[in-house]
Amino acid sequence: MLDKLQALEDKFEDLSHMISDPEIINDQSRWQKLIKEHAGLEQIVENFRSYKEVIKGIEESKAMLEDDNDREFEEMVKAELSELQNKKETLEAELKVLLLPKDPNDDKSVIVEVRGAAGGEEAALFAGSLFRMYTRYAERQGWKIDILSSNATDIGGYKEVVFEIDGKGAYSKLKYESGAHRVQRVPDTESSGRVHTSTATVAVLPEAEDVEVDINANDLRIDVFRSGGHGGQSVNTTDSAVRITHLPTGVVVTCQDEKSQLKNKEKAMKHLKTKLLEAETARHNAEIASDRKSQVGTGDRSERIRTYNFPQGRVTDHRIGLTLYQLDSFMDGDIIEMIDALNNNAQAEKLTSEGLE
Repeated sequence: MLDKLQALEDKFEDLSHMISDPEIINDQSRWQKLIKEHAGLEQIVENFRSYKEVIKGIEESKAMLEDDNDREFEEMVKAELSELQNKKETLEAELKVLLLPKDPNDDKSVIVEVRGAAGGEEAALFAGSLFRMYTRYAERQGWKIDILSSNATDIGGYKEVVFEIDGKGAYSKLKYESGAHRVQRVPDTESSGRVHTSTATVAVLPEAEDVEVDINANDLRIDVFRSGGHGGQSVNTTDSAVRITHLPTGVVVTCQDEKSQLKNKEKAMKHLKTKLLEAETARHNAEIASDRKSQVGTGDRSERIRTYNFPQGRVTDHRIGLTLYQLDSFMDGDIIEMIDALNNNAQAEKLTSEGLE
């Protein structure tokens, strides 16, 4: 581990000199890339330097204990040594985590797709509950929410709702939400009081940047149509809704939530780029990393990941075996305990796989 850290510190020093070089500064594209790489190493180098200072302090304290016979001074040095040992352990743990390969998508905003699955109207209502849960969580984080497309039902649910959560680090927090979510509750439509089981699927996609996806305009079929609302009634008297089909892959996206056709087209293109990046990433991962999928979940939306049991007031994540008994607050967006537990579990798995545990 120390060899890796020293190599990173050396690289950090090299980068520090390079980003100050006038010739490199004139090449803005290269300079921006180096600045980003330099910033990515700053925290681990700072911790490593603190670690080396602590090691030096430990060695000096041990030497003092060997050379001095003053009992009062010896107790003081021992206390300082104990403090330094604790700091050393803390820094070692932090450095192990910082050495883990970073998910390049972690800092990105996300596009979330929520769809009612098995269960008819109740599944659509549950999809609406999940949509509200994620938007309430995003609001707590100070992130911006923007609906890209939706297909609402007459009784307040969603057959499908696609929305953007714009916030730094949104993907790092929400990436383990992809999968099938199961609900057990008495539906509003059930008169006999029987508990029904329904499901909704969630897909969390890191938002694509323009430089990551190159789309040929000739590969697109763009259709415009009038927006429809609950029950099929017309919401708009102009052809403002947009459907884009990517012909090589068959991926289709729609947007009808804006009154402006141009805005709907912009939103649909953003969704399309994100979907294409997801497909390419999935293909790449399947080729080179099929044996390294995290046990916390593959991100496959068909995988049942969580059960929301309303009669018992509990929510259980099946991947990590965690059950929380604050379902009301959880559905109101207070999901940070679950998110932290999922991330901690994934981190522990990575430490083991990298031999850093």
